[in-house]
Amino acid sequence: MNVMIVSSEVFPYAKTGGLADVAGALPIYLNRNGISAKVAMPYYTKFMEGKHNVEDTGIKLNVGIKGDNIEVAVYKDNSRGYDIYFLRYDPFFDRDAIYGTKDGDYEDNYLRFALFSQALLKLTERIGIPDIYHINDWQTGLIPVYIKMNYEFSKHTDAKVLLTIHNIAYQGLFPSNILHDIGFDYNIFHMDGIEFYGKVGYLKGGIVFSDAINTVSPTYAKEIQSPEYGAGLDGILRKRSEVLYGVINGIDYEKWNPETDTHIFKNFTIKNAITGKAENKKALLAATGLKGVHKPLFGIVSRLASQKGFDLFAKVADKIFKNDIRMVVLGSGDKRYNELFEELARQYPDKIYAKIGVYDEDFARKIYAASDFFLMPSMYEPCGLGQMIAMRFGTLPVVRSTGGLKDTVSDIRNRTGYGITFEQYREDALLNAIKRASALYKNKKKMNALVKKVMDMDFSWNGSAKKYIKLYREIRKI
Repeated sequence: MNVMIVSSEVFPYAKTGGLADVAGALPIYLNRNGISAKVAMPYYTKFMEGKHNVEDTGIKLNVGIKGDNIEVAVYKDNSRGYDIYFLRYDPFFDRDAIYGTKDGDYEDNYLRFALFSQALLKLTERIGIPDIYHINDWQTGLIPVYIKMNYEFSKHTDAKVLLTIHNIAYQGLFPSNILHDIGFDYNIFHMDGIEFYGKVGYLKGGIVFSDAINTVSPTYAKEIQSPEYGAGLDGILRKRSEVLYGVINGIDYEKWNPETDTHIFKNFTIKNAITGKAENKKALLAATGLKGVHKPLFGIVSRLASQKGFDLFAKVADKIFKNDIRMVVLGSGDKRYNELFEELARQYPDKIYAKIGVYDEDFARKIYAASDFFLMPSMYEPCGLGQMIAMRFGTLPVVRSTGGLKDTVSDIRNRTGYGITFEQYREDALLNAIKRASALYKNKKKMNALVKKVMDMDFSWNGSAKKYIKLYREIRKI
């Protein structure tokens, strides 16, 4: 089976979030399991020039955008064990950021990703049309619309399209007058097409015209069919529920490995996890100026936003630090939460250290390895990778039971449980979860057993890749 994974970002070439990690890791494991998987993404000049083994293939593609005939160059890299193609048009993709600046999204994003989608289809006409197009998020949502509603791309009609929604809150909405610019007539601009409350919806187009849709966890697939979580698309998702699936993301166990990680203070395995984690904890506390190696240490590595539960955290922050705990935070995001953690670090210098600003991979890994607990009180969480990474390093998750967090963390109140969860999105529920974790920490025998238990669990991409292969086979029957 031939699969083309199409993504606006792929690790390690360009990354703003978990989408890049998925697009970079999944093809490795698909190929290991007998699938011929390739990847395509835009060529972001400022992020990639001179940094990777990317070579010009000499292929030139002609794409029609806004009445112009645009030439797109094709580059390629196969140093990661699979072919990844880069579609280059510098006026669109040679910029300081991928999607926009601090002032907002680029105004021409609708053109940038329409060009990318068309160029991708023209590329596969040259290198081979796949059995499956596995597209991701709104930036690639036009691909099935072009296949089914634009005669120029009728060669692709035998290929099946799977759309993965990583976060339904990001939909790619644009004014209705763009349709001719991107190669469509108004015959698709209606409630059962790509119209969304008077705008053109790229993600909606993907949902309507793809052969199947999946999200990055089974629970999130159910949640987005409700008005609470569906961001206005719950109706069309319920309509397509027979081809809506949930496949939990995995993590790369070679990348996230406490035995070989060069960033952490002390390497360890499941056999010496207790002493290994203790040494990492002692070193991290020393590096951050905190004291209290015998106090429970909570780690946070996150975007600081209300979606991640920090509005709850803000309401009970003082009550949280009345407990005898320690906390190390790495993150950036909304100004109010950046300032919240900076103020807490000043107010409770013996209990919390906060590093607010640019993401620091080295420091993040140190937090994962050293913490006793990893806190994710999310309002909603399509999948979440932090909780799985934390468990790989023997750190117990404390999470709100939603989306992928519900699918990957079982509460210790269950016979086979291994984490701390709370159901209701309320500040008292969060506070109680932190208190429960602190109580668990005092039970050293149980705590040590759980550390080894979570390290022994398998959240690797190998299992997730096999689920995707099963899904691809189902889609081919449609």
